[in-house]
Amino acid sequence: MSNIKQFRDPDLVTDGSIVGFYPREFFVFDNFSSFQVDWRGRRWPTSEHAYQAAHFFDTAPELAEQIFVARSAHDAYKLAKSNAHQASDNWEDIKVGIMEEIIRAKCEQNPYVKEKLLATLDETIVEDSPKDDFWGWGKDHKGRNELGKIWMRLRDELRKEAK
Repeated sequence: MSNIKQFRDPDLVTDGSIVGFYPREFFVFDNFSSFQVDWRGRRWPTSEHAYQAAHFFDTAPELAEQIFVARSAHDAYKLAKSNAHQASDNWEDIKVGIMEEIIRAKCEQNPYVKEKLLATLDETIVEDSPKDDFWGWGKDHKGRNELGKIWMRLRDELRKEAK
């Protein structure tokens, strides 16, 4: 039987050893988790706040500010989604780099997050959302999993630094 940890679907069967973000032990990898992040001169309530606000830094700074003060990561997400038409023209070209900056800051600034990341050993880290096949693996588990890839790259870097 496969070694499966923390998937949204507890009956999910996969090949290999996989760590999902939801809900408990590895939720620290999710952008909605309650870890503040100092990034670009501000202390963001969550990495989700920072990422969603970044859509609008150049085009709608007042909207970025509304996202900064949003009550929750979910509210930050909803604000950005409902105003997607105002995002920077080059957002699709820069979004992975922005996310990596934010996730790197989250990991470097929060020892518990770093500890959990290193605890994944060589396991594949998956943003196990059935709704997102870019940042996660999507409904069919064939998505790009870009967020999981960022976490795995950071883990590899941390290991190299430790040697």
